Amino acid sequence: MKDTILSVDLSTETSPVVQEVRGREYIEYSDASGEWKNLYPNFLIDLYNTSSTHCAIVNTTSEMIAGEDIIVDENDNLEQFVKLKKFFAQANGKETLHEVIKKISFDFKLQGSYALHIIYNKARTEVSEVYHIGVEKIRAGKPNAMGVIDTYYVCADWSNTRTNKPMPIAAFNTKDRTSPSQILYTGLYSPNMDVYHTPDYLAATCWILTDSKVSEYMLNIISNGFSGTHLISFANGVPSSEERHQIERSLAAKFSGSQNAGKMVLTFSDDKTRTPEITPIGMSDSDKQFINMQETLIQNILTSHRVTSPLLFGIRDKGGGLGSNVDEMNSAFEIYLNTVIKGYQKNILKTLSKIFEINGINIPVSFVQAKPITSKFDMETLKSVMTQDEIREEMGLKPLAENEVVEEDENLNLEKDCDCDKNIGTCDKTCYKTELDKAIEEYGEDMPEGWEVFSEQEAEDEIEDFNFEEELNVSYYEFATTGSAYPNRKSGQDQRSKQEKYENDIYRVRYRYAGKKTGERDFCKKMTKAGKIYRKEDIIAMGRRAVNPGWGKGGANTYSIWKYKGGGNCYHKWFRIILVQTGSRPKNSDTIITSTEARSRGVKLPRNAQQVSVAPIDMPNNGFVKKK
Repeated sequence: MKDTILSVDLSTETSPVVQEVRGREYIEYSDASGEWKNLYPNFLIDLYNTSSTHCAIVNTTSEMIAGEDIIVDENDNLEQFVKLKKFFAQANGKETLHEVIKKISFDFKLQGSYALHIIYNKARTEVSEVYHIGVEKIRAGKPNAMGVIDTYYVCADWSNTRTNKPMPIAAFNTKDRTSPSQILYTGLYSPNMDVYHTPDYLAATCWILTDSKVSEYMLNIISNGFSGTHLISFANGVPSSEERHQIERSLAAKFSGSQNAGKMVLTFSDDKTRTPEITPIGMSDSDKQFINMQETLIQNILTSHRVTSPLLFGIRDKGGGLGSNVDEMNSAFEIYLNTVIKGYQKNILKTLSKIFEINGINIPVSFVQAKPITSKFDMETLKSVMTQDEIREEMGLKPLAENEVVEEDENLNLEKDCDCDKNIGTCDKTCYKTELDKAIEEYGEDMPEGWEVFSEQEAEDEIEDFNFEEELNVSYYEFATTGSAYPNRKSGQDQRSKQEKYENDIYRVRYRYAGKKTGERDFCKKMTKAGKIYRKEDIIAMGRRAVNPGWGKGGANTYSIWKYKGGGNCYHKWFRIILVQTGSRPKNSDTIITSTEARSRGVKLPRNAQQVSVAPIDMPNNGFVKKK
């Protein structure tokens, strides 16, 4: 009888091999050993499924690449903006664009490449749908006469092409849209790889494969622990073949496996000389060698993925606890983001821009990046030094959309006028004042006694630094002292007319906040409910205070209240009210001092961009200012 010796090849080659095969229209993509013939993408998937360390890195990295979301950067072209937002909401019949991006981000990290199935409309003028298609299903067709790959082949299972016949689909080409659909295949630059793309961890595939084999070995040690550690010899004769198999099955069923360790073995015999002999077989220390090897395995896998800190991927090192490694994680994340993640994201954004351009959209988009550790600073500290969008980014939140409003925090810049700490549970917070409450109280006036409204009109054609009253009473310059605003106070615009016809007229100009709707925004509700009138200089001063935080450029807390009122989508305007002392109205008291009437009195009104007399909802872009 010849002995059969099991031969284990420890020199497994894992490098990819690309080759053309006679009689086939596609180019095969295999491994060097030939075990994964034309199935190299499946080999990479198998590594992912069998190595826990490698799997954790791929999962986390792909999530970082996809980010929390993808957003449209602010743009003045409202038509393109709306069109792109619709495309974001429905990239195809089942998925949003970000859901598609999450899938291609995973393929991009695992395979070093990704593929999209582009569907055109009937007229071939625009891309109507975009689908993700797994890289393992794609093979490149042979180059044409110009050396360009113009066809890709798609197959559900390349291991059985007889049952699953490869289907040719045209390669993505913006100039040739003859085909109703196209395959866009792209990825990382790979040296000496003109047809396919390889992952960035390619040099560590042997280490990853070793890691998976170690786990298999340890599983076999546990599952088959009994049979390989003891030799049982029976001295009562040689049973038949069937009896030997029956004894072997009984022992294996009763004593092998991880749950049977340490069980007692019972023997039955008529004679002591005929008892079975059980001889322990000493186990090798190979398992301990593999355990010692684990650290080297993990280190090499991490190095191939360019990982700066294993903690980012849930891999605990020999260092201290999480609390002592917060700074390390934040620093490691920034390095990994800048050196690895952004490269992947730029590639994806570049691909998306090609698709958007076909649809006539030229608006930049960006990823909303999540961070591993939230900020250690409190909210008050962040508010004092950062814009709203910067704070949201620090917290791992996406920037506000163009028409999105954040409910104002009633505790923002609050002051209390009572000792409500003694009344815990009963205070209704009416004693608290926001920055807006304080501004209305400081700057707002009620209608003064002894004065009546001579004219009220939209404050059109009036820029911020224009003094209406000064021009209205152009020949008199008896400026009153200005300062803190109080009821019946005078404004720098309050003047007396020198023209003989109107020499007894003393005018005061104030402004009222009103519009089509009461408004849902806290700023608009409080301004309209207060029913106050304001000097222009006080309205300008309000713009220097955080009375409506988050609606300025870049999410700033301050902006021109005079121009932009309550911010984007606001329905309100400033109305100019001209007051005259009771009893001193001119004989033609029905005259309204409009811009035309003012000019007839010698007023020189400079033209304005009309933001003042136009509600933000009626402005371009609905009154939203650029964030950058």
